[in-house]
Amino acid sequence: MKIISANLNGIRSAAKKHFFEWMQKQEADFICVQELKAQEADMTAALLSPFGYYGHFHYAEKKGYSGTGVYSRTKPDSAITGFGNVEFDAEGRYVQVDVGGLSVISVYCPSGSSSEERQQAKFRFMEAFMPHLVKLRKTGRDIVICGDWNIAHKEIDLKNWKSNQKNSGFLPEERAWMTAVFDEAGWCDVYRMLHPEATGDAYTWWSNRGQAWANNVGWRIDYHIATSGIAATANNASVYKDERFSDHAPLIISYDWAD
Repeated sequence: MKIISANLNGIRSAAKKHFFEWMQKQEADFICVQELKAQEADMTAALLSPFGYYGHFHYAEKKGYSGTGVYSRTKPDSAITGFGNVEFDAEGRYVQVDVGGLSVISVYCPSGSSSEERQQAKFRFMEAFMPHLVKLRKTGRDIVICGDWNIAHKEIDLKNWKSNQKNSGFLPEERAWMTAVFDEAGWCDVYRMLHPEATGDAYTWWSNRGQAWANNVGWRIDYHIATSGIAATANNASVYKDERFSDHAPLIISYDWAD
């Protein structure tokens, strides 16, 4: 089973950069996408259900902002948009599809880099999302949460960690929260399980400023975070960088999972 996570920084923009042609070649079972920057009225049939995939989406109320989706090769038994928080459900940050005993979730955690106001919103999201993560694990289902978490967990996860210790995405509070997701809430960082020492190959996002992409001055802020049972079946993880569809790169992980 192959699952892909990709922040598209605009689904229509990514389509023009041939994301969907690439996606078709991957033959993935699930593709989780974030930052749609589109409303339902903007979505063509080719975006809603490309190549026979079943698409489920959570649109932000604000136009041209946020938004998440999951494409599933198999028709889901059920789909859920939002995680029960009024503030962040209005921003279109969560889609969950259930197929048999498996749940695949696309999440787009807020960025706090634009202003102190948004950083405070990010902290509110973290506070609200942790109980949901705990609740999900208690269901006993196999779950993979894919998405842009907008936090680099450890020094190994970004190029210039020393100069970013006071910047959103690498704040001590954010990093401690990620540690709690793994150590206290019991989730697994699947990429790190397979590549515990990877640095530059692990980066999934590069600033559009300067020569960040050319010099691989990146951050690992996109994750597959999974329950332990399915995480243990992961056998291959990679970040696709041969083509650029957005300022993020797709994270691809395969699992030897059977329901």
